[in-house]
Amino acid sequence: MATGIPLSSECKHVFDQIWRLKQHRYAIFRIENERRIRVEWLGVREAGYEEFLADLCRAGPDQCRYAVYDYAYRQQYQGTTGTRLREKLFLMLWCPSQAQIKDKMLYSSTFAVLKQEFVGVGKCIQATELDDIHRDRVENELCWDRED
Repeated sequence: MATGIPLSSECKHVFDQIWRLKQHRYAIFRIENERRIRVEWLGVREAGYEEFLADLCRAGPDQCRYAVYDYAYRQQYQGTTGTRLREKLFLMLWCPSQAQIKDKMLYSSTFAVLKQEFVGVGKCIQATELDDIHRDRVENELCWDRED
């Protein structure tokens, strides 16, 4: 059984709006008062990856966060010249190396709760440095792990 802070119905609702209803591109979550997880930012469906990164880092270089992102990319199939648009949902644990050890431990222990509750996530990413969340690196991870 997962330890950590339980996920609120608000977070589950927002996840459903992203995954099933396609109402938002992303959501960023934070732990509030070591007792509950709250939605901090929502990205409109038209938002780009750079906007996501700005919102993820908005709280400061030493603040941990969770994020769910519905990533769209073009996939080319071997032996063809055509591509098609694909989407893959990823869940991210952002624990910058400058964050306090207590925060890192709290966010890490609760990450398992999000992974369990957010059914439909195609990839989980844990990141500590800005290089870890650069678009090229994330896209490479998502495309490398595709199921088709």
